[in-house]
Amino acid sequence: MNKDYFFCGVGGSGMLPLAMMVQARGNRISGSDRALDQGRTPEKFDWLRAHGVTLFAQDGSGVTGPDQVVVATGAVEDTVPDIGAARRVGATILTRPQLLSQIFNSAPTSIGVAGTSGKSTITGMIAWILHAAGRDPSVVNGAVMKNFADADHPFASALVGSPDLFIAEVDESDGSIARYDASVAVVSNISLDHKSMEELRDLFGGFTERAGRAVLNLDNTETAALAQILPLDRVTTFSLSDPEADLSAHELEPMPAGMKFRLHISGEAPRAAVLNVPGAHNVANALAALAAVRALGVGMDEAVAALKGFAGMRRRLEVVGTAHGVTVIDDFAHNPDKIAATLKTLHAFDGRLLILFQPHGFGPLKLMQDEFIEGFAGLMRTDDVLIMPEPVYYGGTTDRSVGSEDIARGVRSAGRQAQALPTREGCGERLLEMARPGDRVLVMGARDDTLSSFASELLACIAARPHTEQS
Repeated sequence: MNKDYFFCGVGGSGMLPLAMMVQARGNRISGSDRALDQGRTPEKFDWLRAHGVTLFAQDGSGVTGPDQVVVATGAVEDTVPDIGAARRVGATILTRPQLLSQIFNSAPTSIGVAGTSGKSTITGMIAWILHAAGRDPSVVNGAVMKNFADADHPFASALVGSPDLFIAEVDESDGSIARYDASVAVVSNISLDHKSMEELRDLFGGFTERAGRAVLNLDNTETAALAQILPLDRVTTFSLSDPEADLSAHELEPMPAGMKFRLHISGEAPRAAVLNVPGAHNVANALAALAAVRALGVGMDEAVAALKGFAGMRRRLEVVGTAHGVTVIDDFAHNPDKIAATLKTLHAFDGRLLILFQPHGFGPLKLMQDEFIEGFAGLMRTDDVLIMPEPVYYGGTTDRSVGSEDIARGVRSAGRQAQALPTREGCGERLLEMARPGDRVLVMGARDDTLSSFASELLACIAARPHTEQS
């Protein structure tokens, strides 16, 4: 308690909730962020200052003594000025996964949510159900949970509750999932993203083996394989299609902003369930959340009732607004599985999709080049249009041999409309030229907080145009 913590990248989606959790436990927080230095998302840093966080330029000036604990991302590099300063003054250096796993593992009861897709939403659903059930959970999520966001907490990706019950989204992309020892380990799915399948199998296998109970998706080949390996009395399964699963969903009925379905639980009568977030993938997320809270003894009637009030996550199929018949949607989708879930959900309803996809890095683009092409080509309709700027790049050494044009070219070769432009601004201008009533403009991407501002600006530009331009 009462330690001085310095967070390098304090405004990041992973760092900000952890910083707030550490502050709530009586510690002093300061930090730096490259986005702050570049003038991006100023409202976030104003909020941090207003909540007692001292901010510095990311030049090492905020790290001054050996009593500080400097928290960095998983990749600690001496080239980052704050890390260099920490080594010079003898400050303790922790990675974000080290610090989060320490807090997580110290809780008597914990739920770790892992998987290639769906982690943030499942974590948010679990948090809301446990909160509604009066369990007072502490939660660290990777996205803003709308149920807990208000004027004073617009960046509600953390929930400060009892230290005895801790819920966290855990990450496999940097291997840090190996640090977490969960009471309940949830794995939504496993597919190619940041690491090879062999590495992923080892990481997820270890995560579930260490847990008291594993919640696993039978609809995914890799997670279903884990269910075969673990002792039956430590596994709870869920599925959208397999009636042998412990929890399954049937009679799915899409609604414009949600889903209805019949919930089947082994040994219990079926229940009607309603979600106010759209898509079959969110029904699967709901099954995972229900299985996790069931393992903690929450009654299913109470849990299903709470789920109806789940408001969703920021940047998860979030409707920014509609102007002149054009709807703008902001979405975090950035890997083939997430993109597929988004496109399938939106194609349940009429309307052309104008898709802006900003890749979250040159590395992932090269690793998943074929999967991106196959995904877009296979799921886009003939009148849909894909527009891509170059990937997110904040400097450093990375292989830039595969760019957005490589993806666009592959999608065009498969008979779909796609183009890559040098800048996101140029992509925005192209989208505005094309948008007409009935279209949905979909902004997709990760690792860039300004995408939400970009989506809002697109909507404002559409709203400002004379109605005659939309015909």
